[in-house]
Amino acid sequence: MNTVYIVDAVRTPFGRHGGALAGIRPDDLAAHVVRAVAERNDVEAPDEVILGNANGAGEENRNVARMATLLAGLPVTTPGVTVNRLCGSGMEAVIQAYRMIALGDASTVIAGGVESMTRAPWVLPKPDRAFPAGGQELVSTTLGWRLVNPRMPAEHTVPLGEGAELIADRHGIARAEQDAYALASHQKAAKASFEREIVPIGALTRDESIREDTGPDQLARLKPVFRPGGTVTAGNSSPLNDGAAALLLTDEAGLRGREPLARIVAGAASALEPRYFGLGPVEASRRALARAGKGFGDLASAELNEAFAAQVLGCLAELPDLDPAIVNPDGGAIALGHPLGASGARITGTLAHRLAAAGSGTGLASLCIGVGQGLAVVLER
Repeated sequence: MNTVYIVDAVRTPFGRHGGALAGIRPDDLAAHVVRAVAERNDVEAPDEVILGNANGAGEENRNVARMATLLAGLPVTTPGVTVNRLCGSGMEAVIQAYRMIALGDASTVIAGGVESMTRAPWVLPKPDRAFPAGGQELVSTTLGWRLVNPRMPAEHTVPLGEGAELIADRHGIARAEQDAYALASHQKAAKASFEREIVPIGALTRDESIREDTGPDQLARLKPVFRPGGTVTAGNSSPLNDGAAALLLTDEAGLRGREPLARIVAGAASALEPRYFGLGPVEASRRALARAGKGFGDLASAELNEAFAAQVLGCLAELPDLDPAIVNPDGGAIALGHPLGASGARITGTLAHRLAAAGSGTGLASLCIGVGQGLAVVLER
């Protein structure tokens, strides 16, 4: 098996829903990061481009990875494939690239993900019969369940925020604890520097959802969104976002004397009851570390994607050996944003840059996935 290295990782700043990136198509967002990581590492023709995307119903619908290779100006002989594991799609792309290189099926691969939640379209389902007399309802594809199979058990299709409420119920996570976690995410993100990874696009040079001016009082005033008298609010949840991320992966021969950020040593997926999707990183992290021959005590840093504060706190409650102090030291998705298909690539790239800056160490990146899955990857420097 070939050793697989992360040479570089880039991303756009993440824009707010309807914000600075609203006018940019998802295929152009993807092309921007693919072009950037190729140009700054002098890669003319990677063996493959693999991108994650959770929606696939809008302007990215014709295999956005292939479209990005063409729009980025890579040779027309460069193949591209798009993968979908919902919120884990960007990390799934990285793991698939890792496997290709490890097996010798490729030497250099660009892997990442993209999502424009602003530009996700409404869809009009086809009627059961032709020429219906009544009206037809448009369905938003921005987030969550839509066009649900009537045979799907109702307990599997609870809204994502209600799933976070269920985790809060299970672990007794109070509203104040969730708000405190969210505030800390914004505070850490406001102090962090992402210059190593961000490639500005348009006029946007930093993540648009970071709120330096938020505080306990502002968060406490927000009303619960998913359940009357509940604990999950817009303030302790990740926002809707637009953005893209890309990593350059290669084998020993492809390094060409370059110093890699880190190497990938293991990846793993897991699944559980869909309503408890937020706890997906628990088993995925255990499996990935076991495959790497590591334990939680070996970790120098960890990225645990923040879909909801309750979800992160629930995972930490079920992973008592994971030191909370090393988790998301530069803030997480509550502050930075969560453009679904890009987030897994973002946290993997951020972790790789952090390990490179430290000079050594083992890191874990993991995230929860709607419909009840988890994904994790282990890096070493």
